[in-house]
Amino acid sequence: MKSSTRPDPWQPPKSAFAGFRFPPEVIVVATRWYLRFNLSYRDVEELLAERGAEVDHVTVYRWVQRFTPLLADAARFSRHSPGDRWHVDETYVKVNGAWRYVYRAVDQDGQVVDVLVSARRDADAARRFFRRALSALKVTPAEVVTDAAAVYPRVLDELIPFAWHHVEQYANNPIEADHSQLKHRLRPMRGLRTDKTAQVIIAGHAFMQNLRRGHYELAVDAPPALRVAAAFTELAQAI
Repeated sequence: MKSSTRPDPWQPPKSAFAGFRFPPEVIVVATRWYLRFNLSYRDVEELLAERGAEVDHVTVYRWVQRFTPLLADAARFSRHSPGDRWHVDETYVKVNGAWRYVYRAVDQDGQVVDVLVSARRDADAARRFFRRALSALKVTPAEVVTDAAAVYPRVLDELIPFAWHHVEQYANNPIEADHSQLKHRLRPMRGLRTDKTAQVIIAGHAFMQNLRRGHYELAVDAPPALRVAAAFTELAQAI
């Protein structure tokens, strides 16, 4: 006699918060505080304790590392397309005592296009940065503004041959000024330990910048002062 097998009933996807001792609301608010304000992990630990949640700062670090990419990924469908003029430049940060280069781009409207932490400042790193941005955003700029670094013409001719490559004194002031926002956020931290940690934090900072600057269709009906909190609540439900 032939046995019949019934398909398993549909089950909703498992929540990213499953298995964690603390409720999603606590995890999300800790992650949001860390990304939004100039706080250390110990600062977030103290603020949570004042609200009755006894959370070690190491746990806060683990939450930020795990949930920042998930929240940013959940938001990608509501993100506005970047403009067609990209300002690209590198800044530098220390990771575990060694200097790392951070490739960053902003468009003409102040949206951070993408970020990449690299151990080197060369053509391979620039190529990885542009490939990452182009593949993730499915947008090709018409104009790219850079400094006079020799690697850019070759990389841009290879990857974005029809874009106008613009090099001129002061033309890249928008991205250079934007670097200061990142440096200001990194200052209260007690150092970045690994390249992976640095990438998550710096990308998370860019995500928060874009959210605050209105480059996502999230929490659009919320009052301006509550928009970031409401957006994180929406995103938490999506993961």
